[in-house]
Amino acid sequence: MRIAALAALLLLAACSRQPGVVFHETADPASLADWGVLTRDGSMLRLAEGVMPYELATPLFTDHASKLRTIWMPQGKAAAYNADKALDFPVGTIISKTFYYPLDADGRAIAAHGPAQLAGNALDVSRVRLVETRLLVRRQAGWIALPYVWNAEGTEAKLKRTGGVQAITLAPHGEEPGGDFAYVIPNATQCGSCHVPDAQTKAMSPIGPTARSLDIASPFLAGAPNQLKALADGGRLSGLPAAPTHLRNVDWTDAAQPLEARARAYLDTNCGHCHSATGPARTSGLHLDAAATNPRALGLCKPPVAAGQGTGDRLFDIVPGQPDQSILLYRMQSVKPNEMMPEIGRTTAHAEGIALVGSWIAAMKGQCHAGG
Repeated sequence: MRIAALAALLLLAACSRQPGVVFHETADPASLADWGVLTRDGSMLRLAEGVMPYELATPLFTDHASKLRTIWMPQGKAAAYNADKALDFPVGTIISKTFYYPLDADGRAIAAHGPAQLAGNALDVSRVRLVETRLLVRRQAGWIALPYVWNAEGTEAKLKRTGGVQAITLAPHGEEPGGDFAYVIPNATQCGSCHVPDAQTKAMSPIGPTARSLDIASPFLAGAPNQLKALADGGRLSGLPAAPTHLRNVDWTDAAQPLEARARAYLDTNCGHCHSATGPARTSGLHLDAAATNPRALGLCKPPVAAGQGTGDRLFDIVPGQPDQSILLYRMQSVKPNEMMPEIGRTTAHAEGIALVGSWIAAMKGQCHAGG
């Protein structure tokens, strides 16, 4: 009897145990739950054991969506430090990004403001609209992107390679009037348009978790340790130098930081993965990543290259002191598919980001002359 009772107790414990992460080297599961990274448990979205939430100094703007970012690496494996690019994660890594909107009393989406608010290892989604979870998976052959779309109830997410469109009603906030818009979920192919930071190799790669963006205090760990140091101290990051050699992005919303540093961080995150010396938009000659230092490459008095209708009849990418005459700001303001930048990832204009970059341009000295 005692043996039977013990067996029953062990069986009960096994059934109640949270499922762990399952790495799939070849299969692309139809359900997000099959990866085990995130599990819907009643009103909570729980992170599996070993799944690490992280935040970026300046996050990418995606139609005001909030985002829960996580990294899982196989036991005993570590990422390698890289001063310029994303950390070099080991085979078996799963990076997730869940897009969601908290809801107000009227059921309208509330714009993102700060990191995901986790309670321990879980996000309370009782008053949240879950939209999508994107996975980046490091297999032996390289990285792949898998988009999972949540159902209307937010109880499960299914693989949808073709992407999709969801109607969102945004509550007014700040300078934003709110209202209805179409949230576009990119298809699996479109993921590559951003996650291929080197146009020559055409290899897919993470773009968010770079040393310059992770070099902030963790909003999730007790004592708020530096995220890079916490990874290194936990044996999950190798090669972190005592005196880091990477550039460091600031928080674009931190008014205590220099205006230029805030604007450059915003442009690095939102534009720099394409507009760099190696990115898909390298032939434009406009480099907006953190490493760019040449004023001409940054767009000052630079005529556009093959911008088509995206110029708005303006002559230069950036006209010092004149944001309204600068192509860069025009393309940030536009929501027309053949004009707006970034080309995907948004259907609305980001008033706060536009105001920041506009203020940076307005503070510039000098003037442009016909012919560049």
